[in-house]
Amino acid sequence: MNEGASSQRAALSVALASRSPRRRQLLESLGLHVVEVASSYDENAHAYSDPREMVLEHARGKAALAAPNGPPLLVAADTDVVIDGAVLGKPRDATDAAAMLRLLSGRTHVVHTGFALLDRARGVSCDGVESARVTFLELDGDHIARYVASGEPLDKAGAYGIQGRGALLVASIDGDFYTVMGLPLARLGRAFASLGYDLL
Repeated sequence: MNEGASSQRAALSVALASRSPRRRQLLESLGLHVVEVASSYDENAHAYSDPREMVLEHARGKAALAAPNGPPLLVAADTDVVIDGAVLGKPRDATDAAAMLRLLSGRTHVVHTGFALLDRARGVSCDGVESARVTFLELDGDHIARYVASGEPLDKAGAYGIQGRGALLVASIDGDFYTVMGLPLARLGRAFASLGYDLL
């Protein structure tokens, strides 16, 4: 890679239709300049029977209804946690978070992350879904109480963050770590390339 290409690539800006600091950090780790934009999409107004379809449609919806400001390249994403056929979203409160963690304790669940990449200037897009299986350690009541008291679970699907203290709850991951974190970077990189933006 020559120096000019490196400089040009580092300057690539993207709009992010999300307030997630984790997704912002992940995009910035790819050398992208990130501008957060609002989206009027309401996840609660749409119901889907298939959790994979749900995260994909949520990502598409967030992208389609994103504010027009910011760079023309736009990224949106959605993540859910599924166990026993039930989708675990963000907990309502500390009690709900503790209940989710008790359900996940010592068991394997699936994390789905859907993403949408939209080039608003050209009217082209690429989207997809990645899934990973996560197995938790056995958690006792004290572990759960201390983790909930940290505040970390309260704004995360499934009531844990794999990139923070939640990593201490996990026995193993089968699949892409970044899918669990909320943005499958390798898959997203291929999406950028398909639209003519090689991030390497």
